[in-house]
Amino acid sequence: MSDGLDAFYLIAPDAAAVARFAGLGVHTIQLRAKGLTSKQARREIIACLDATVATDCQLIVNDYWREALSAGADYIHLGQEDLADADVPTLKAAGVRIGISTHDQQELAIALAVEPDYVALGPIFATTTKATGSAPQGLARIGEWRAAIGPGMPLVVIGGIGLADADAMIAAGAQSCAVVSDVLGAVSPDARAREWLAWSARHRAS
Repeated sequence: MSDGLDAFYLIAPDAAAVARFAGLGVHTIQLRAKGLTSKQARREIIACLDATVATDCQLIVNDYWREALSAGADYIHLGQEDLADADVPTLKAAGVRIGISTHDQQELAIALAVEPDYVALGPIFATTTKATGSAPQGLARIGEWRAAIGPGMPLVVIGGIGLADADAMIAAGAQSCAVVSDVLGAVSPDARAREWLAWSARHRAS
């Protein structure tokens, strides 16, 4: 995975979940842990890095960019508020790759100005896992974002996406589907993750 992103992009709440799903073979996992102190965040990031070091999993750290940098993480995800606060030149000088959340055209322009490694668009559908303050974007917006960012920039879509929606996301112009509830809220999260992995493998082979 030259850019570190798989078509199946799992968002996990803690190091235990990262270890669990990396062990199942998930290739792209974002650690999205909220409300941690700096010390707690750094400890959680280190635990995630330790859990993924012997796997084929790219860890992406959400928001805690200072702690991620000091812990040796090489990929982070920033929301717009975090982007405004982040020292992007220092991160890039350290070789850290950056993904950025966007919800409208203005945020997309802000994101593209820092030349990120991917852009995320959401929420595609209604979701209860994160309050974004934005209405569902829908499939048509994916095509708009793809046209705006060009063919070479990875586009990650997020928000209420289930496995049944995945093919339509890719067909509309996304590279990766970021998933939370469809896996973590499943009766058997492990089995659901394996279904996503099988879908992703078919996508790579096509």
